[in-house]
Amino acid sequence: MSGTPPTGDELVPLLAALANPHRLRILAALVQRRTYVSELARRLHMNRPLLYMHLQKLEAAGLVTGELVTAPDGSSVKYVQAVPFTLALDLDVIALAAQTLTGPVPAVERE
Repeated sequence: MSGTPPTGDELVPLLAALANPHRLRILAALVQRRTYVSELARRLHMNRPLLYMHLQKLEAAGLVTGELVTAPDGSSVKYVQAVPFTLALDLDVIALAAQTLTGPVPAVERE
């Protein structure tokens, strides 16, 4: 993430990704270093399918990246790491972001 305020279309998935306790724990576990998915699942006491679902949401929001590494024996390991970011959020940032939303306007707002 750059130092510019996020657009509305960037802010919505970012906040949605951060609004889940599992995803916050995943990011916290990745602060020090990248790790492979199986190790992360063990550390967080989470099954891998659930972890992958949360990692997909974090990756879609730009908060983690993944890399598939193939060993000489042909086995593959997926590594994930957090993407450093700073988010300054206040009413002015939200107001600017709201002006740039391109998604549909809920019926309640149209009335």
